[in-house]
Amino acid sequence: MRAVIQRVQRAAVVVDGETVGAIDEPGLFVLVGVGHDDGPAEVDLVARKIADLRLLEGERSVTDAGAPVLVVSQFTLLADTRKGRRPSWSAAAPGDVAEPVVAQVVSALRDRGLTVATGSFGAHMTIESVADGPVTIVIDTATP
Repeated sequence: MRAVIQRVQRAAVVVDGETVGAIDEPGLFVLVGVGHDDGPAEVDLVARKIADLRLLEGERSVTDAGAPVLVVSQFTLLADTRKGRRPSWSAAAPGDVAEPVVAQVVSALRDRGLTVATGSFGAHMTIESVADGPVTIVIDTATP
């Protein structure tokens, strides 16, 4: 699993002109890409990092600050661009596998008491975010 975590002032996801998920205060915007073999251990690690990394102002985590999180599924994070000009998506889990894993990440964050907004799985989304810092961290469960 790969997650890109960005500290934001605010962020929103729009589908067909309608806002489906938004955070209107400082927090984290997280893109999550799921691989074929990702399961409970990867869900736990990514949720723990999202909740506990001290990325907000004053070296606080979203848990410390009670800040919101916006999670959006992003299979393109697993793109293989080593050959040619066309990325390969073969490392990304298919939608029927990835969707419940992303939902488990969201659930694990909510179980920690966090307010979590989401995108719409599989939809064409327009994402608006205001980066803060900028602070952007990549978590890859396949590497230390």
